[in-house]
Amino acid sequence: MRILISGICGFVGSALARYLLESQAGLKICGFDNFSRAGSHLNRDVLKALGVEVFHADVRFESDMEQMPAVDWIIDAAANPSVLAGVDGVSSPRQVLDSNLYGTINLLENARRHNSGFILLSSSRVYSINALKKIPLREEDSALVFDGAKQAPVGASAKGLAESFSTQAPISLYGATKLASEVLALEYAETYKLPVFVNRAGVIAGAGQFGKPDQGIFTYWINSYLRKMPLKYIGFGGTGHQLRDAMHPKDLALLVRNQMSKSGSGQNDVINVGGGSDNAMSLKQLSDWCEKRFGAHTVDSVKEDRQLDIPWVVMDSSLAQRTIGFEITMKLPEILEEIAQHAEAHPDWLKVSGA
Repeated sequence: MRILISGICGFVGSALARYLLESQAGLKICGFDNFSRAGSHLNRDVLKALGVEVFHADVRFESDMEQMPAVDWIIDAAANPSVLAGVDGVSSPRQVLDSNLYGTINLLENARRHNSGFILLSSSRVYSINALKKIPLREEDSALVFDGAKQAPVGASAKGLAESFSTQAPISLYGATKLASEVLALEYAETYKLPVFVNRAGVIAGAGQFGKPDQGIFTYWINSYLRKMPLKYIGFGGTGHQLRDAMHPKDLALLVRNQMSKSGSGQNDVINVGGGSDNAMSLKQLSDWCEKRFGAHTVDSVKEDRQLDIPWVVMDSSLAQRTIGFEITMKLPEILEEIAQHAEAHPDWLKVSGA
């Protein structure tokens, strides 16, 4: 089986390539990257040593995509993954659209030309910010948790967010590009009879992730805490009780492998995948973990909320479990320890990865 991965030298793309090669014999993987992300160049030699062919190309340019080899499956892992993209003063709205939406269109055209299967890595940020803020929560053990005693929006439960949760705007420019990409991928599936899967992923975390607060929060927090760098709890009272779940890329790779094996089923699924309620942690709980692991460090507090911040996101992967056999094999303590050991071995990681 031949697989093309966009953004292959990013954290998720490179991890998918490695774990897919580990989990299944007979795969031939290639991919491309524009190496615009700080630290992405470090993954090129690692992948080449595994027999992965790496091209220097940009998903935004149709001419680059036309040069990609014909494959059985395309995995779209290239994106500007920040919810602040287009409003952070670093990237423009047009840059976000070019990378995340038009880039997906270019890859879908490749899939159409070669009759390839297509797997889109989407995001939990396609869900409505206003609806997320209406989820009933209560404080428990230094974290915000789902309050089952109160009425919740459709698609929200103690298990997390289901696929039926609202995607009504506002969802951020980043979320809008991913949601639009989902719709187009499903339209290509229907029109050109391509096997397509859309994976709405929660936080993905593990060793080697680029440590940026708006993208790799677990990695950023552990590296910063270890180095005694300034940290802040921002918004929601400044307590650090906002909560996220986390999933290791190894488990995502196993899901993708199972999806590719179901290519003849005619399924074009949109599924949520994430660590779930058992693999969730607040920033305050993460700080407590870091204190036990590294010693004491003061975290400052900012009470004012920011426009795009949300207090609680946990992904309900029940549909993925039933239809694709998705499961979590890497528990959160293992993920955190893996990140911590990498941070200890790479004292300059935040600088290398552009934090």
